[in-house]
Amino acid sequence: MITDDKPTNLNTQYRYITYGKQYIDDEDINAVVEVLKSDFLTQGPKVKQFEDGLAEYCGSKYAVVFNSGTSALHGAYFVAGLSKDDEFITSAMTFVATSNAGIYLGAKPVFVDVESDTGNIDVDLIEDKISEKTKLIVPIHYAGHSCDMEKIRNIADRYQLKVVEDACHALGARYTTNGLTFKVGSCQFSDMTVFSFHPVKHITTGEGGAVLTNDYDLYEKLLLFRNHGITKEKRKFNKYHSMFDGDWYYEMQFLGYNYRMTEIQAALGISQLNKLDRFVLKRREIVDIYNSHFKGNVYFDIPLEKGYAFHSYHLYPIRLKDRYKDLKKEIFELLRKNGIGVQVHYIPVYHHPFYESMGYEMGICKDAEDFYQREISLPIYPAMTEEDISYVIDKTYGVFKSL
Repeated sequence: MITDDKPTNLNTQYRYITYGKQYIDDEDINAVVEVLKSDFLTQGPKVKQFEDGLAEYCGSKYAVVFNSGTSALHGAYFVAGLSKDDEFITSAMTFVATSNAGIYLGAKPVFVDVESDTGNIDVDLIEDKISEKTKLIVPIHYAGHSCDMEKIRNIADRYQLKVVEDACHALGARYTTNGLTFKVGSCQFSDMTVFSFHPVKHITTGEGGAVLTNDYDLYEKLLLFRNHGITKEKRKFNKYHSMFDGDWYYEMQFLGYNYRMTEIQAALGISQLNKLDRFVLKRREIVDIYNSHFKGNVYFDIPLEKGYAFHSYHLYPIRLKDRYKDLKKEIFELLRKNGIGVQVHYIPVYHHPFYESMGYEMGICKDAEDFYQREISLPIYPAMTEEDISYVIDKTYGVFKSL
């Protein structure tokens, strides 16, 4: 690691370290092979086992897994009642799926600016964006740092709105209020919480997602939504079950989708879930090392952890100081050239051409745009070695000192 102020020699790359990466071991592989040798590749017992494990881990009553985080968002918005011409409040500092899933239903995203330090939605600005059309608030736990959920819930209750947490970054994170600590996913201050199991997330199922809730009616609707809107349970039938209908009978009760997770994915998820606490601990250990070397430097600000939060660090987002933010493109390219596979999270959603075509204009969330100008995500994932971490620190300082 760097121990003095002399720049390291650049362009002496001996490895390339991506910003995020899955951790797969023999236990995971064996779990998948076991399913491949079984009678069920889909719609078997592993999916329910994975759901029960997720709910137990997070402290919620119910979990419904989907084939992606995006389809999980779609399902959550649908069962929350979001529909054509409704509005939902969210942040522009997120992946496009957060807002796209509402557009699938004909609703309009209303973007609220972010906190300049965490990248989370600025709770103090939410109320000004609420209209008669608003049905839903969707906070994003950016990078794994929880939003102030009690404040968001209080606003939602005043206006009779539902809350869906986009926690795709935040499995394993926690939120503390009034001396009580809750895991993100417990839904103590929301109607539903959505997770993603993409390979760069805390655990992976290849692709996959989940919706957690404590509401039984929402749970039952989610089960139907991911399965074409179909039920085979007689107690749920809307239509008269005639004497000519046998045990084969089923009903499609609304337009649903084929968003089911396979047994193969669920088996991997179960195995990964058993390692989740270890993964989060490793991420926090990497952050401790990064922070010890990067704290107080003149080039960029490091992520913070507010007193109410237990950060699960899906990302390690640095924010360039004023002197360097106009050099972001050069810094980004130099870091990659030197073997550090940095990424940017995110381009504000309404910057994309599709959203521009919907009438969104630049400047509506100035702090989000400023955050974007400054943010670069350094590598962080459980499989990083001490050598990897040292390499990132050394090369990062080397790039900045070369400017």
